[in-house]
Amino acid sequence: MSEIEYGAMMHRAMQGLIADVLQGVADNGLPGEHHFFITFDTREDGVEMADWLRDRYPDEMTIVIQHWFDNLVVTDEGFSITLNFGNSPEPMVIPFDAIRTFVDPSVEFGLRFETQDSDDGDDNDDEGEADPAPDEASPSDAPPASGAEVVSLDKWRK
Repeated sequence: MSEIEYGAMMHRAMQGLIADVLQGVADNGLPGEHHFFITFDTREDGVEMADWLRDRYPDEMTIVIQHWFDNLVVTDEGFSITLNFGNSPEPMVIPFDAIRTFVDPSVEFGLRFETQDSDDGDDNDDEGEADPAPDEASPSDAPPASGAEVVSLDKWRK
């Protein structure tokens, strides 16, 4: 080892934090007003979702875990969950490597995972926000652009 890979170590640690949070929710449900906006790259290896959702969100999608979700299972590689899209329950599998942002607006906490190979200048993926259930947050309730503590891991990468 020629140098310590702090960026990669932080990336794994933050994925572990998300895994711990989601496992707590799987075991005990969402406490208080907590809820999550999770944006992920739908092109990432291991992402499983309905074809019609992939057609609608070919690059990036934001899900909301709040009022209705089912079958939340957390593994070392990611998580699976069933969400309600317009009264259509849809199972999804999301690897941790696919996650781009994780925000809990109830406590103004957020993480952003930036990957060097996805920095292709295409920042117009805003239409990837979804409304998992009719009573969930709408795309206009997307994670706050400011106010949340966002930790960018690339700050420490070479």
